[in-house]
Amino acid sequence: MLCARRLGGLRAGLRVRRVSTRWSPVGAAFTVQPQGRRLDWSGERGGLFGVPELSAPEGFRVAQEKALRKTEQLVRRVCATPPGPRTVLIFDELSDSLCRVADLADFVKIAHPEAAFREAAEEACRSIGTMVEKLNTNVELYQSLQRLLADKKLVESLDPETRRVAELFMFDFEISGIHLDREKRKRAVDLNVKILDLSSAFLMGTHLPNTIEKRLLPERIRHHFKLAGDHAVVDSLRAEAPDDLVREAAYKIFLYPNAGQLKRLEELLSSRDLLAKLVGYPTYSHRALQGTIAQSPETVMEFLEKLSDKLSERTMKDFEMIRGMKMKLNPQNSELMPWDPPYYSGLIRAERFNIEPSLYCPFFSLGACMEGLSLLFNRLLGVSLYGEQPAKGEVWSEDVRKLAVVHESEGLLGYIYCDFFQRADKPHQDCHFTIRGGRLKEDGDYQLPVVVLMLNLPHSSRNLPTLLTPGMMENLFHEMGHAMHSMLGRTRYQHVTGTRCPTDFAEVPSILMEYFASDYRVVHQFARHYQTGQSLPRNMVSRLCESKKVCAAADMQLQVFYAALDQIYHGEHPLRSSTTDILRDTQERFYGLPYVPNTAWQLRFSHLVGYGAKYYSYLMSRAVASMVWRECFRQDPFNRAAGERYRREMLAHGGGREPMLMVQGMLQKRPSIDDFVNTLVSDLDLDFETFLMDST
Repeated sequence: MLCARRLGGLRAGLRVRRVSTRWSPVGAAFTVQPQGRRLDWSGERGGLFGVPELSAPEGFRVAQEKALRKTEQLVRRVCATPPGPRTVLIFDELSDSLCRVADLADFVKIAHPEAAFREAAEEACRSIGTMVEKLNTNVELYQSLQRLLADKKLVESLDPETRRVAELFMFDFEISGIHLDREKRKRAVDLNVKILDLSSAFLMGTHLPNTIEKRLLPERIRHHFKLAGDHAVVDSLRAEAPDDLVREAAYKIFLYPNAGQLKRLEELLSSRDLLAKLVGYPTYSHRALQGTIAQSPETVMEFLEKLSDKLSERTMKDFEMIRGMKMKLNPQNSELMPWDPPYYSGLIRAERFNIEPSLYCPFFSLGACMEGLSLLFNRLLGVSLYGEQPAKGEVWSEDVRKLAVVHESEGLLGYIYCDFFQRADKPHQDCHFTIRGGRLKEDGDYQLPVVVLMLNLPHSSRNLPTLLTPGMMENLFHEMGHAMHSMLGRTRYQHVTGTRCPTDFAEVPSILMEYFASDYRVVHQFARHYQTGQSLPRNMVSRLCESKKVCAAADMQLQVFYAALDQIYHGEHPLRSSTTDILRDTQERFYGLPYVPNTAWQLRFSHLVGYGAKYYSYLMSRAVASMVWRECFRQDPFNRAAGERYRREMLAHGGGREPMLMVQGMLQKRPSIDDFVNTLVSDLDLDFETFLMDST
């Protein structure tokens, strides 16, 4: 309820925070990088993220106890408060007091290099989680909100954001079963606990390697796999391996069904269905999609089916092209199989467009890319990024950089901590973490948002700055889209701050940034050779953009298949057949390449945990982002008026407004499913100007 991880217009009267003399240009902050040294923990220091208690691992206990005491006080206060706008404010303060510990601990438990900090953060997560479960079953707390929402006149007097936040809190209560009788409520709590345990176990199982007796592998490919005694260990699909037999072996072994994992998935899907029905929804998908752009599983399936139909002919052409490349290199074995497209489509891109990453890296130094982002945000939104020296103990690794986000007239908007560099035991994922949400405090001041961006970039060396591949550069822009969503939201309530919004809207700002990263007018502003200062040639940017469209229909068709599978798994229960039979049938219907017997790809589908019934969100978010790009920025990517509208209509509200209303406000129309589909498909069209440019 209160710490829901939902991945904010500016209010007159907020105090302006003046520019600090401690700030330096953002590029300079990333020009020289320490080589991943651990911090000196000796001597007096401040706490992580400036939280005084967190100067040592033991501080997590102090922070959580302080939050729990405040929570108890706020529960008493809200239960004694007459229904009205203040009820929602206290609920949000209650949420904030828990999230400020839980969100921070969620990050520290996976990213801190010191085991003691990770363990203390893990314990804090458990402690706060227990309190949240307790609050979810607090009938008196629920009734205090119910009294407000049951009074029609009172509800009509609330401003739209306050009303929406009250309804979101109520939704969080009711999906936990608080409105049920005691026996059903206990059953709902038990199901929630079971789902949490099954999710954790299933997620762990998606990454576990499979083993096979090495004698069963052809001798010529054994050295491609880790050997342990008489066994070979297969821990991935080896999708980029040049040898067809290596890819085939990896596919069949890594995806070989595990009975325990199969049972966990079946129990997870069944338990989600039981919980959804218990709290009043026909399926888990209906419950998961409430409040999203799509709104219902029927709309999602309409979107996926129409997209699949539109892609069908293009996908078949892509498969024929991939098959042709396979036949050219391996005429004895030219049948196209599911382990082939990633490798052969990569060869086709390289052959047609000469996009060897090493040709691009010298133009994409990290400092230049960060300056480019700051320049883009300044011209679009009046926002600049500045480096700020963190206090001792404020960061968890010496190569973490702290950025101040500063508006030209409003002053300091928030902080971004950039954990960009590889280090031992750091998770290999690019992601955005909310550490503290923004909200309007009772004293009229604004609680500044704080986020972390995590990447895995190479360190600089004595003679070489950190150089990014085109893919790394695009990922940096993507994650910075999430960060700016968090920074530019100015919601009254932290429960809907920044990226705490429906999943199919949360990815829109980040995907939109990918379009900016692919536009030569933007890239030209910062892409300079780190030695010569030469600008990245326009035809290289064009070739890079066009190369992404090679076999892109087949790639999108694969995403449609995954999204459809996710919907069917979370649709009507009991399922019509086994999860593997459903996988086979859905693959035949929505993808086109044959199912491989004795494989169970669904057991590696980790997104079923975090994106259950919402995997379609990537496609729908891309459709919205593409429409925003085409309508508002394609003609001029630095259009300040469009940038201000983008902030006002989309970024400012976080999750405080219905997502379709934000899309409608930005596009000046309400897009249909057909609009979304047509936009995605037209994105696949090649730009013939690129070929003309290359031929001159």
